[in-house]
Amino acid sequence: MKEVFKNETPINYDSVKRLIGEMNLPCVGKASIREIKRLIDNIERETGMKYIRMEMGIPGLKPSSIGTEAEIEALRNGVAAVYPDIDGTPGLKNEISRFVKNFMNIEVSPEACIPTVGSMQGSFAAFLTLARMDEERDTTLFIDPGFPVHKQQHKVLGQKFESFDVYNYRGEKLREKLESYFVKGNIHSVLYSNPNNPSWICFTEEELEIIGELSNKYNVIICEDLAYFGMDFRKDYSQPGQPPYQPTVANYTSNYILFISSSKVFSYAGQRIGMMVISNELFHRQAPGLKRYYNSDIFGKAMIFGTVYALSSGTAHSAQYALAAMLKAANEGRFNFVEDVKLYGEKAHIMKKLFTENGFNIVYDTDVDKPIADGFYFTIAYPGFTGEELIEELFYYGISAISLAITGSERLEGLRACVSLVKPSQFPDLEERLKKFHLHHTV
Repeated sequence: MKEVFKNETPINYDSVKRLIGEMNLPCVGKASIREIKRLIDNIERETGMKYIRMEMGIPGLKPSSIGTEAEIEALRNGVAAVYPDIDGTPGLKNEISRFVKNFMNIEVSPEACIPTVGSMQGSFAAFLTLARMDEERDTTLFIDPGFPVHKQQHKVLGQKFESFDVYNYRGEKLREKLESYFVKGNIHSVLYSNPNNPSWICFTEEELEIIGELSNKYNVIICEDLAYFGMDFRKDYSQPGQPPYQPTVANYTSNYILFISSSKVFSYAGQRIGMMVISNELFHRQAPGLKRYYNSDIFGKAMIFGTVYALSSGTAHSAQYALAAMLKAANEGRFNFVEDVKLYGEKAHIMKKLFTENGFNIVYDTDVDKPIADGFYFTIAYPGFTGEELIEELFYYGISAISLAITGSERLEGLRACVSLVKPSQFPDLEERLKKFHLHHTV
């Protein structure tokens, strides 16, 4: 920042500089999401100035009363005193099975539908179990950019992973890239999110078919993170039993595990409940390598009575009743969960326009040959800045985000912006701050 502008930033320059130093971070641009959150909390507390907060992917909408009322009723009926079944209450398992049929058009038996302590526990349990199926397959492949904590899970588990940024490998190019990893024989699974966190790219049917075909050819399990289920608002995925359906690799392979979150699409993040949906074929698959760690070599049994049991003995009883009620209402057409979250796309459309009108560009801007959707996230860059430099510079202007560098992206000039916590009433402030930033940083 030029010296002449230090007294003109929307947030006191000296306060921000000092508080960044007090965080004692080696590089603020590489700070974790939670570290950035703490830093911005500290700055807001000292300066009394409110930030345009785009660092955290926290739901910004109220949860459905369908869920909260069902959970309250369950608590009144005494479920807090009773251990739930490890693999979930029968009512919830049935509704998950109905949900994936109604909104994805895939058949999965209730036994293979397992509630978890958020999708985060689901992925942790999956990584732990998948790595033990075959001694020669010891590595996960991440199709990046992605949620940084999935790699943190691998580090905690001491597991190997490889990754690549999909930006330059869209469409048919994805086939050769994936096969270059699969042919080595060490990959047990692939993880990607769709829609993608942080870039909001969405795989096309062609790409999902490629992933499925290669999964079948090399017997690699595909872990599909559907945290933002139905939130590609370019199509309406909200009608049960009617196309279009949420796109999924499950149409092209039986080697899959789906992670469906209740945090974003149902705004039920605080109760930490998600869904792990395992294909019927994989659930019953025998993998002799599992016997090294579990009492059973059947994947589904090892997952439930080995991994999930050891991790948490299931998930909170009352939250299962909440999720079951929301799914039941959605399955019966009484609850349009997609309509409730369209506000995110509307906000993204306005915010992206404010950024691009003030010198920024969208980093991940297309899905092969179509403009990217407006949704929960978007990615931004500014000429002359790396992502690490840009994030720190924006702190002085009352704007927070995270660097794409911590997501596995090779687009190191970019940031991820989340729209969820930004209120429409803040748009004038955002516009004013962006105009000042652009004025101070002429290209």
